[in-house]
Amino acid sequence: MLKQYQEAIENSNIVSKTDVNGIITFVNDEFCKISGYCQAELLGKNHNIVRHPDVPSAKFKLLWKTIKSKQIFKATVKNRAKDGSTFYVNTTVIPILDEYGEIEEFIAIRYDVTKEVFYRESLEKKEYELELLNAELEKRVALKTKAIKELNETLEIRVLEEIKKNEEKQKLMFWQSRFASLGEMLANIAHQWRQPLTELNLTLFSLKKAAYQRREEDIEIFYNESKNLIKNMSNTIEDFSNFFKPDRKREYFLLHESIEEALQILKRVFVKDEIEIITLYEDVSLLGISNEFTQVMINLLTNSRDAFVANKIEKRTISICIKKREYTVTISVTDNAGGIAKSKRYKIFEPYFTTKHTSQGTGLGLFMSKMICEKGFNGALDVDSKDEKTTFHITFPLERKDEK
Repeated sequence: MLKQYQEAIENSNIVSKTDVNGIITFVNDEFCKISGYCQAELLGKNHNIVRHPDVPSAKFKLLWKTIKSKQIFKATVKNRAKDGSTFYVNTTVIPILDEYGEIEEFIAIRYDVTKEVFYRESLEKKEYELELLNAELEKRVALKTKAIKELNETLEIRVLEEIKKNEEKQKLMFWQSRFASLGEMLANIAHQWRQPLTELNLTLFSLKKAAYQRREEDIEIFYNESKNLIKNMSNTIEDFSNFFKPDRKREYFLLHESIEEALQILKRVFVKDEIEIITLYEDVSLLGISNEFTQVMINLLTNSRDAFVANKIEKRTISICIKKREYTVTISVTDNAGGIAKSKRYKIFEPYFTTKHTSQGTGLGLFMSKMICEKGFNGALDVDSKDEKTTFHITFPLERKDEK
């Protein structure tokens, strides 16, 4: 039975014996396999033949001090194989005493933990990279927040200048609406980040769990998911800051790209409120300021979203269509949010008129949208509502062929 015990230990562990001076007197096959040396190369040699040069001498002094005091030494040891590769073993060194209580030899029993150590080091490296990414993200957020604050201050100055130059009521209301939109956009930033922050926490938890369970493929997946979430959060700040850049010049832009920009800004709001977006686009380019048209679309889409919530509509759909004719283009935005009462339909474009609670709307959004369509693009904005559906029609003139 003793022989069987010995065979069981030797076949499942890495075993070696040395004399009191550390000269190897026995190694089993597992020791040869992991070290790359054969028995003939090991027997009679000092055990430091597998010592890794990175390991400080103080650690070996502690080992010898422990075992020479007839105590058992336990530690995870870094070794070097014959081919120069590194391996790690959990090591237990036991002094063997003779009948007089004196040390006769040492026996060391080990098991391979190389993969576990490499997994831990890989995880630590990835955690450090994530910390760097988070630090960079925080820096970028701080810079973008500062830029938005400066932009807000610039807008305030421009409002004061416009009021001083001209007391026209429409311009004053236009800027009031712009400030209201800025507040809504800042609220959207907070909403856009809430869900990805939750996802990032869950992904990091899964990454840590996968590491402890040594699921290397899952570690890489969760690591890449974390980087993508952080990148998308950074892009969100970029999208919002680009939207509010002042002094944009009139230039040709594709209508569907401007619409997609509005949808991207409101994307998480629509996902949260389970609103389906259906689009049917024709390629049409228009001369104007693309951000102003994007703001019109945001106003219309936000109104639809608010109507869905207020009327507690279960199946929520918004359809957006671009239809090109010979000399005009029409953009139609249709929702099934319950429609607009006939008594209110002809007032919705009036300034300060709103169907919402005063805490939810200023009554300037549709007024400003109509002004942008008429004065910014020489177009029109109209509405019709029937069968609990509402459609806003935006019509813009296109350049005639004989005018080119």
